[in-house]
Amino acid sequence: MYASWQPEGRQMTIDAIVQEVSSFSCKHVVLTGGEPMIAKEIHKLAQSLHKAGNHITIETAGTVSPDDIDCDLASISPKLSNSKPDERLSKEWQEKHEKFRIQPDILQEWVDDYPYQLKFVVQTSDDLIEIQDLLSKITGSISPEKVLLMPEGIDAATIRGRDESLIDVCKRYGFRYCNRLHIEIFGNKRGT
Repeated sequence: MYASWQPEGRQMTIDAIVQEVSSFSCKHVVLTGGEPMIAKEIHKLAQSLHKAGNHITIETAGTVSPDDIDCDLASISPKLSNSKPDERLSKEWQEKHEKFRIQPDILQEWVDDYPYQLKFVVQTSDDLIEIQDLLSKITGSISPEKVLLMPEGIDAATIRGRDESLIDVCKRYGFRYCNRLHIEIFGNKRGT
């Protein structure tokens, strides 16, 4: 809730964000959210961070057009039918999510215009049918190594219960396995 539907945090100017990012000894910056593409001035922020010499990865659901944003890697995570908004949200939010969670034309823009990876959060191997269907809707050949499968889970036990079969699926199709390392190291808490 705090990152998506009722965002929290401190307000900062773009210059202040760039200055703070510059204080770290890293050059890879990930713009994420919720959905970062709906953030005010996201294009200006990406441009400013890029001009400061940073590699920009944008983690997006692929539901908002990139519209020429500065981006070195689009980490596109389309929401499968297993993704449901928090039950505390209104029925309208839940219906809106279902209606707009997959936007094939916008996914196509991202794939056509940017270096990309497609990352899917998987609950069961049955999700593979939906993934394969979505991949078939994108024009052009999607190399298997561009597809990452991540086990759904907010605790290490749940993730461990899903990862073995998911690793087998990755080996069978040539996809990449994507662990939820932050959960294993820090647990399910803010700031990770």
